[in-house]
Amino acid sequence: MLDGGRTPRGTYMGALRIKLQPGWKTYWRAPGDAGIAPSFSWRGARNVGGLSITWPAPEVFQTSGYRTIGYHGQLVLPLEITPETPGKPVRLKGRMQLGVCKDVCVPAELSFDHQLDSTAGRNPAIAAAMASRPWSAKEAGVRHAVCSLRPSEYGMKVTARISMPSAGGKEVAVIEPGNPKLFAGETTTRREGGLLVAETEFLPADDNAYAIDRSQLRITVLGQNHAVDIQGCSAG
Repeated sequence: MLDGGRTPRGTYMGALRIKLQPGWKTYWRAPGDAGIAPSFSWRGARNVGGLSITWPAPEVFQTSGYRTIGYHGQLVLPLEITPETPGKPVRLKGRMQLGVCKDVCVPAELSFDHQLDSTAGRNPAIAAAMASRPWSAKEAGVRHAVCSLRPSEYGMKVTARISMPSAGGKEVAVIEPGNPKLFAGETTTRREGGLLVAETEFLPADDNAYAIDRSQLRITVLGQNHAVDIQGCSAG
């Protein structure tokens, strides 16, 4: 783990650092149909009142006809921790389950147990990872995002129409449902002038009823120049 010291807000900065061998990759939080989504357990952590993860902008890979989304070389995953009791030590203990792939994909598990150093200075690796996060909708000049829903044979079709400048090159959008009871299929993306149109299908994990809250949808646009993180969309 990496230490990043304390912020002016009184939170602690740290990061998980994963070094990959040449030719290997690991996955983003929404890895694509052929990827393995990472998961975390923080059991054993002490004095952690809240924790947020900043995902650096990922890459898009095409392998054997499948699109996956993730990282190669090295992944530095910044963590911002709000202590339950300010001024007392913060201990991060837990596990990260992830997939790593070269010619084949294999599940892996990383264990960590680290007391954060509140006196640590600015860490360049954490700063670089934070700087490579996707732009916010405001930073990217997104004017509006409208989502329409229509039932499909097995779930719900979702179409997002986003008024925004190009993120550069061939853009790839990912729509996350914001509901653990739903899975999202691969998103198709196209340009209609100043509109980026992204379509996917949400499929339920079981036969129980489910709800889709447009304010909880998360749309990430991956472009050649930058990525954009859009939180929620309006009805349309």
